[in-house]
Amino acid sequence: MKALIQRVAEASVEVDNTCIAKIGRGLLVLLGVTHTDTPAAAEKLASKIAALRIFEDAQGLMNLSVADIGGEVIVVSQFTLYADTRKGNRPSFIAAARPEHAEPLYEALVRQLRETLGPHRVQTGRFGAEMQVRLLNDGPVTIELTVAE
Repeated sequence: MKALIQRVAEASVEVDNTCIAKIGRGLLVLLGVTHTDTPAAAEKLASKIAALRIFEDAQGLMNLSVADIGGEVIVVSQFTLYADTRKGNRPSFIAAARPEHAEPLYEALVRQLRETLGPHRVQTGRFGAEMQVRLLNDGPVTIELTVAE
């Protein structure tokens, strides 16, 4: 399981020209799932995301988590994080899990984040939909996390 995490001043997700998620200060999490991922990996990654200390404290040091600052999170499914471009110029997505495997793990990660941070602080895109994701990256700070079980 792989997450590309961006610290944001604000972010939103639109589907069919309708805003379905919008947050202020917090994290935009692009989530990729591979074939071997498990519910334990989803739980471990969710815990890591909630506790990741990438927000500045009063001294300007990255010592605070999204939980510490009362920030919000948007989680967006992103199978293209498992793109393989070693051969040619057209990416292969064979390492990305099929939707029937990926969606329950995506939902498990979101559920864990909601339990940790509070249900109203975690929003989502729409799994499998064409989405327009807007963000104002803060820093910029972008971190890739990979968890395997």
